[in-house]
Amino acid sequence: MSHKVNINDCWYLLMTCFLITTYPYHQTYGDESKWLAIGSLHNWFSSGGCEQEVGRRHLIADQQDGLRWPALFEYQDIQAAKGLWIGARDYFDPIVGLTYAYKVVHCGPRILDESYEIMPQQFKLYGKTEHPIVVVDGNLASHTVYMDDINETDPNLLTDRVLLNIVNTSIGVTEKRKIYAISQQYHDNYFIFDYVFTNTGIYNTAGAVNSQVLKEVYIMFQYRYAPTRFASVYGYGYAPQSASWGHNTVNEALHPFYGDDIRAFYAWHGLHSKYGIPDNIGGPNTGSSNLIADGYLGAAQFPGIIVLHADKAVDDPSDDPNQPASMPYINSGASYTRPNDQFNPSRMEIEYGVMASGIPTETHNQRVGNQFADLWNPPDTEQSSSGFSQAIAFGPYTMAPGDSIHIVFAEGVNGLSRDECRRVGKQWWDQTTPYIKPDGSSTTNRDEFKNAWVFTGKDSIRQTFLRAKANWENGFNYDPPPPPPDRFEVNSGGDRISLSWSESAEDYPHFAGYRVYRAIHKPDTTFDLIFECGQGAANALVNSYDDRAPLRGFDYYYYITTYDDGAVNTIDLGVSLESNLFWTRTTEPAYLRRPAGTAFSQIRIVPNPYNIRAKDYQF
Repeated sequence: MSHKVNINDCWYLLMTCFLITTYPYHQTYGDESKWLAIGSLHNWFSSGGCEQEVGRRHLIADQQDGLRWPALFEYQDIQAAKGLWIGARDYFDPIVGLTYAYKVVHCGPRILDESYEIMPQQFKLYGKTEHPIVVVDGNLASHTVYMDDINETDPNLLTDRVLLNIVNTSIGVTEKRKIYAISQQYHDNYFIFDYVFTNTGIYNTAGAVNSQVLKEVYIMFQYRYAPTRFASVYGYGYAPQSASWGHNTVNEALHPFYGDDIRAFYAWHGLHSKYGIPDNIGGPNTGSSNLIADGYLGAAQFPGIIVLHADKAVDDPSDDPNQPASMPYINSGASYTRPNDQFNPSRMEIEYGVMASGIPTETHNQRVGNQFADLWNPPDTEQSSSGFSQAIAFGPYTMAPGDSIHIVFAEGVNGLSRDECRRVGKQWWDQTTPYIKPDGSSTTNRDEFKNAWVFTGKDSIRQTFLRAKANWENGFNYDPPPPPPDRFEVNSGGDRISLSWSESAEDYPHFAGYRVYRAIHKPDTTFDLIFECGQGAANALVNSYDDRAPLRGFDYYYYITTYDDGAVNTIDLGVSLESNLFWTRTTEPAYLRRPAGTAFSQIRIVPNPYNIRAKDYQF
């Protein structure tokens, strides 16, 4: 019997032996991570240029880690994995001295090799200002201490925070990404990603350069969302385990190909066959060993991406309305997603084929329809036990040495508010009629009622997309919020908790006053307004407040905001802008201390020096 042998695969086997001995071929974990966490959306970012699965701490428990919204509350993580692949045709690889018909380098969704494939060069967080100093009982007590790790301040920044990340890749393309974060209340639930990909020819950690024209380059981003950790096994555990890796996630694409005027996609928590109820849209809390059932909608978030700009060509920087050129929804567990190997010809050919696959005739959402998303699988493909990720690929570009491609998009999350998730979920759980839908009509079907409210998230995320688009097109000329006080101090007392703050924000031209909010038991829950002073308030402007309402035995958390006179708000005319709660929210408790004694009967001496039996107790 004769066998046909692919010469490239023979070379692959030979070169694999060579690489194992010459290059220690393994995944490395030298990447650094930083957070952008100054608004309602928090996420971590990797120095590798993309956020791979469990890439922050490399722990399985972090299956859902990042893209937290609304970030004030616990277990709001939506991000399961991301990937960035760059591919070209007819590439001469100087590492092995071979020409590959298809060359693809990878950061994620599961691999990050910072020794020989993805090589970080710069990773710095810039702030327009330093974050406020927040002190509780003499100790620093804000999440910004460890989640707002600024390297430099620059008052001329376009936004509150900018993360700069530069990465060389073994295909000779250098990735430069800037990620913009804003604390203003109408723009704090998205990040804007500004990418420049340049054919520098740098292909290894030593900085060696191999100058060549890169042919038919595709740049593909992958997104595996899993709303949310709250419902899943790593949170309160009432949803099926596979929901934690996005098994039932549904993706919807928007593109001129589908008749839309924007280029975007969004995702949601779809139907799951093992949830225990026929309709789990929104992730209603049906109870677990960790949580009493109450119907609360724990997975009503809609995360997504909108493309804001993509160059037509290296010599035409105008926006190409037909980019991304490919929007495949891919099996998150497909063999070509793991392991990825930049020296395997057959694997790279498959990967490149995915990148260049074009726009599907139907979107993932259209294909799944009303089926259980975890059971759906297209014919003639690998069976998926992991669900489907959405990808967006730009290209093909021809890039001579020195040529660059500019791509910009925004990633955001929106959906029902916390209060609405509680209200709608409780009514659904209690089966309390009448069921009034968002358009004012009524229904007798509680699932129809619940789902109508959950799917208002589609309109909400589209609103987020349009705000990001307008913000980018206007050069980040958004309405400026008032700055927070640069110092906020909380001190526990015997009969009160005393709060004080600096006057630094009062120099802002439209400054109007302060608002103080309080929560009980923990800092990641709903806060209530307890004090307001300044313009339009019942109290004159002050810089301190004594909270006499606390009860002994309870922990209290606070934050303070500044608000303006409403003159600069162009989205809701006349409504005051308010500084973001995350600047000053305390993460350490304040509480009532035992007051000093006023009589001998209130005084205890331990140990009792007059009791001979106490001599051995050295407290």
